[in-house]
Amino acid sequence: MAGREPDPDRITAWRPEVKGVTEVFHAHFTRHSYPMHVHDTWTLLIVDEGAVRYDLDRHEHGTPLGTVSLLPPGVPHNGSAATPDGFRKRVLYLDASDDGPLDTSLVGAAADSPDLVDPLLRHRIGQLHTALVRPGDELEAAARLALVGERLRERLRPAFGGPVRVAPDRRVADRLRQLLDARVVDGVVLEEAAGVLGAHPAHLVRSFSAAYGIAPHQYLMARRVDRARRLLLAGRPAGEVAADVGFYDQSHLTRHFKRVVGIPPARYARASGRG
Repeated sequence: MAGREPDPDRITAWRPEVKGVTEVFHAHFTRHSYPMHVHDTWTLLIVDEGAVRYDLDRHEHGTPLGTVSLLPPGVPHNGSAATPDGFRKRVLYLDASDDGPLDTSLVGAAADSPDLVDPLLRHRIGQLHTALVRPGDELEAAARLALVGERLRERLRPAFGGPVRVAPDRRVADRLRQLLDARVVDGVVLEEAAGVLGAHPAHLVRSFSAAYGIAPHQYLMARRVDRARRLLLAGRPAGEVAADVGFYDQSHLTRHFKRVVGIPPARYARASGRG
């Protein structure tokens, strides 16, 4: 008796601890075709292999490689492979409430032009997916989401008079740095920082990056790595050090430590004679 043919369709889905993202959905489909359906969220889609064709608001659209598709809430759509070997996609479902990254005034513009050819936007969305996969990097994910939302608004708002972007503010950057310095171990949620400082999350990220040449999440991780170095030199094991300086776990410490210092923390401790 012949064995059962394995199902080539694969999916991964989860809800991250990042405000504004209700679900992350990664899938490889060769057989599945979506019937007409509707979401109460924004659907932000990128295709990594193959292509998708879909109908939205009774008009046909497609997602060749490199395209970003933004499907608005409440508008019916379907979807199927436009290539013989199917497609591999990454999707973010974004909160469509007043607290979400996009406001409902953009629904009409997105329905009219859901497919965007924008290499910068595509790159930022890829970076956001990478951050969302890694536990402990929620501040980075939130910062990247803020910049993605800002870019989407810039692309969709020309019909509404063009985007309104506030110039980077050094005072806001200095205050955010003080907040990060005070919360190195506990960390800070980007939305919380925005509320405390009275600034939009994207404005915070741009202002800090312009002032210091480093993104807020990179600054915070570098501060934690500095603390980790001192504890490792004092003979503390890496597992304890990770928790004490604010990393999610030892692998989280190792990833950022190696990026900053160039070697893993265990090798660093051995080089000091403490490992």
